[in-house]
Parts: sequence; structure tokens; C-alpha cells
Amino acid sequence: MCGLLGFLTSDTAAPKTVERVYDALHCVRHRGPDERGTWHDDQLIFGFNRLSIIDIEHSHQPLRWGPADDPERYALTFNGEIYNYLELREELAREHAAEFGEQPMFATEGDSEAIVAAFHYWGPDAVRRLRGMFAFAIWDTRSRELFLARDPFGIKPLFLATGPGGTAFGSEKKSLLELLPDLGLDESLDHRALEHYTVLQYVPEPETLHAGIRRLESGSYAVVRPGERPVTTRYFVPTFGVRPFAAGSEAARYSEIAAALEDSVAKHMRADVTVGSFLSGGIDSTAIAALAMRHNPNLITFTTGFEREGYSEVDVAAESAAAIGARHIVKVVSPAEFAAAIPEIVWYLDDPVADPALVPLYFVAKEARKHVKVVLSGEGADELFGGYTIYREPLSLAPFDKLPGGLRRLAGKVSDLIPEGTRGKSLLHRGSLPLEQRYYGNARSFSDAQLRSVLREFRPEWTHQDVTAPIYDRSAGWDPVTRMQHLDLFTWLRGDILVKADKVTMANSLELRVPFLDTEVFRVAEQIPLEQKITKETTKYALRQALEGIVPGHVLHRAKLGFPVPLRHWLRGTELYDWARQQITESQTDHLLDKAAVMAMLDAHRAGDGDHSRRLWTLLVFMIWHGIFVEDRIKPEIAEPIYPVQV
Repeated sequence: MCGLLGFLTSDTAAPKTVERVYDALHCVRHRGPDERGTWHDDQLIFGFNRLSIIDIEHSHQPLRWGPADDPERYALTFNGEIYNYLELREELAREHAAEFGEQPMFATEGDSEAIVAAFHYWGPDAVRRLRGMFAFAIWDTRSRELFLARDPFGIKPLFLATGPGGTAFGSEKKSLLELLPDLGLDESLDHRALEHYTVLQYVPEPETLHAGIRRLESGSYAVVRPGERPVTTRYFVPTFGVRPFAAGSEAARYSEIAAALEDSVAKHMRADVTVGSFLSGGIDSTAIAALAMRHNPNLITFTTGFEREGYSEVDVAAESAAAIGARHIVKVVSPAEFAAAIPEIVWYLDDPVADPALVPLYFVAKEARKHVKVVLSGEGADELFGGYTIYREPLSLAPFDKLPGGLRRLAGKVSDLIPEGTRGKSLLHRGSLPLEQRYYGNARSFSDAQLRSVLREFRPEWTHQDVTAPIYDRSAGWDPVTRMQHLDLFTWLRGDILVKADKVTMANSLELRVPFLDTEVFRVAEQIPLEQKITKETTKYALRQALEGIVPGHVLHRAKLGFPVPLRHWLRGTELYDWARQQITESQTDHLLDKAAVMAMLDAHRAGDGDHSRRLWTLLVFMIWHGIFVEDRIKPEIAEPIYPVQV
């Protein structure tokens, strides 16, 4: 797990830019505090900050590799982990031996050489063979082509900026901001991305809030030649239900799910450093921790919570840790700590993410880094196995599907006449809409009317359907629940869940691994029929059945909670109200936001006139982001990453 940065020039002036690339690496030093290095030729520069996890004494980057007849043909820089690297190395060694006999193929014991060797022998299709999380760049010194790739689910980030001066790419956007002048680009704001953010609570891929910087999308690779724009190809197109389980007993199906997950956890435990596990009170993280205990009986688990009743799973997590026999560490976050950490966290995020759960995640990562260098976590289970409560909505809205179009539209008009807050209004409104219009992921923030009241430049033609329509097109004909899962893989998962998981753990130089998001686990999950995912009584039905005997009984059928934040209460009380007023007052976003309307929303929330907490949080996080990256008014103190590990 590391931070990469690169620059492909349009000419042969790369050596002139090496020093600026090296300097830009400093702002992403938290991703790899163990060592820093650069490599360049006349057209390309690679920079790298390393967090040493596997083959610690070797596997330095940027890495040079080539076959026996051209041993330095390729240069590689790579962020992530390839969990099947041992199996790949064996297979590749056989291919190399068939061509060159017994000449040595690898100089290290790590996974980096496996990537570039796989690319040499299998070309771009090599990415389909990699089980892991990755963003990497390979420079072919012979063909003068740059190959960039990202893992199937988007666990690891990769930002791109292309201008007259060339193409820059990196693990974090802030490092590319320092290179924009070399590319001939400026730092202009992307107003459409801002509108998408206010609705979705995150900036959807491939957008960023800087118009000149995009993201290579999850499950994609790109080829770049000097002086040309990247040519992108999607190699991973997830499908559900195309390959249903073979006929057989349900017990066999559950056994296959459990076996796939156990194999994934086993491979995710591969490391030359200590691996711990995050542990909330839910089934997902508990399953991962329980399976990890089979490989490390001394496993340490970590959880976080708040002192307010109903907003902490500390007790449940402690009970789970005791049940599986893990050593358990708890971090309780106070409102004062919460508020004080926001600017620093937003700086690490690169783009705003209005999910308050990332704050407790940041603190539990900071605590975990005192003890371990790697943690496992349960992200991805809800999207793969049908875990969100909202996935049950098609069951409640099924009667609307039987109505003629005219009656369905009439239900929508009736809902418009019902006062806000009246029971049944939302049901009528959502039932009147087709799935493509009513569901745009787990984030539900501003309505058009609310956006008009706060955005200075509201453009009604910029809607969530800009993001969701192409995704829905790929799932036409599937059942509604499966379409919602598929949509979340490309929206909520990679826009919110994985961004916060990567950014706040790497902020603490901690590697986070997510065993549910493994291609072999997905292969099993995609075969689960609808009735085995969502029932009237529960979510993730098949997964819960598969985890009988693995997850303690007090968790197995417990409702999902995660790391909840008492934001609604804090913004009404002394904890965050004054802090929020200060952010609004000092923000220099008047040209973008109607600050008087935002202040009125805050006061209405405090008076109990509706729950505006998530909308307020969305705007507050943006104001802080703007204060850091645009106004240069807020200057978080980013400490040097020093981590004495406590055993």
C-alpha cells in the first residue's frame, strides 16, 4: 500500500520536471512513510512513497523488470496488494522457463514483479487475473506506451490530468494540483461536479471538483502515448444472475459462499507485518474478524463509538471480540475531537465526502496504527449480498407497478398536494416514479427545490441521471433489487464507501483490506437469486445462512448499524451548532452558495423544524473543502507520519 505519482511529458523534457515531481510526493507522504523514490527517462517520471507490507527488505519502487533478453524493459509503480501473487509467480515462472530455460525471472519475493511480468506475457488481459486492490502504471521503454489500471471495484484511487504538457497521474489529487502548471492546466472548479456532490454527497467517478483532473474509473485501464490523450477500456463489467447457481441444495449454496469468503480472508492475511481487523456490531466485520482468527489467533480488533446512547456499537463489538477470542481496543470520540479533526480529514479526502461516518473511521484508524500496519474490514458485503434496508423498497412499492401509467402519475400529483412530513407522502411520491428516477444510491440529500434555494448556479439539466442512466442501461431487464445493487457498485460503493475507507486509513499510514470485494467472492455473490438476498424479515439472507457457526449468534441476525454519528443532535445542541455557524460565516463561498439560506436551514434544524442534518453537513464539508483548496484560508496542520508500534 503506497502512494504513486507520475508524469508523461508530451516531448522529451521529463528530466526538467523530476524535482517538481519529487517535491509533489511530499504532500502524499502519509501513504508511504517508509521510503521515497523516483525514476525517469527522457519522457516519463515515476515517483513513489512506500508503505512496506510484503517483502519489506526488497520490492523497492519504482521497479524495473523485463524478460531475460531485455531485463529492464519495463518500469512499474504500484499502489495496493495482489493477494494471489504467489500463484501468479509460479505460473509466470513456468512461462519464462519455457522461453529462457533456468535463467532467473524474479529478483524479489513480492507482488510487484508479478504484475509487470503478467503484463509482459498476457498483455492488458493480465488485469483480469489479478485478485487484489490496485492502481498501477507500467511504462514500456520499447513501445513508449504507458499502461494504467485500477482494480475491479475501485478500492484504490487513480487520478489523471492531461493537458498540452502531457499527462500526470497519482494516488491523490492534491499531488496533481502541484503539477497542473506543467501540464498547462488551471485549478478551475467543475460546477456540474459540485451540483452532483450536493445531491449525492460525494463526487461521482470520473469527475472531481477540479475541472482539469479526472479519475480512471474502477475496473478500467488506459493506454497513453506521449502527446496523446488516454484511451480507456473497461475490463470489468459486473453482472448479477447471468450465471445462477447450479441445481442443488441450499446447504451446498451456503457452503460455497462460506468457502469463497474463507479463501478470500486467507489470501488477505498474506503480509510480512501484523494484520488486525476493524470490528463494529454488524455481521460483515464480525465475519471477517472471525475468519481472520483462524490464521492469527492473536488478532487485535478495533472499534469506535460515541458516548451518546444509541450511537455506539462498542458494547456489541466487545461482546463479539470476546466470543471469537480476539484482543479488543476501543476508541470513543468526543464532539470536540470530532469538530477539531474535520479540516485535517477534508484535506486528506481531496474532494468532499459528506458521510459523517468517515470521522469515527479516521479515529479508529489512528488508534489501530499504534498497534498494526494492516487491518481487514467488511466493506462491500451490502452491495454484493443485498444488505441495505432500502433494497426492500421494491417489495413495498410492488402494488404501484400494477397501476396503469395514468393512475401512477396521478399518485405523484396527489403526493405533491400533501404537506411535508405527512405520513404516506413519500410512499406516494416514490411509488409514482420508475426505479431509474427514484433510486440514485443510498445518498438522498437535496431535492430540486432545496437546491434552488442554496445553489447560486442551479442547473436543472444537471441531475443524478447524468450519473445513473448509463449504469441503469447496463442492467435493463433485471429485477429491481438487483438493479439497485448494480447501481450501488458504481455509485455509493466507489464514491463514498471506498473513498472514505482508503483516504482516512491512508491518512494514518494504515493499509485497509476488504475481503468481501474479491472477484472470487463476487463470482459466488452474483449467482444468488433474489429471494435469497432480500426477504420481508431480513437482508443478506443467504450470507447470514452461510455464516452460521462462524459469526456469534448475537450478531448473526442483528440489524445493520455501522459507525453511526449523532449529527442531528449535535447540530441542534452546544456540540456543533456554534461551530457550524462559524463555518458558514467565515466561508468565502457566497458566489456559489446562498449563505443566508444555509444559515436559515441551520436555525430551522435547531428549532426542530425538520431534520436538515445531512443537507447541512453536505454544505459544511464543501465550505471547509473550499476554504482549504480554493481560498487557502484554512490550513490544516499535517504532521509528519511517525508510527511507533505498540505490541
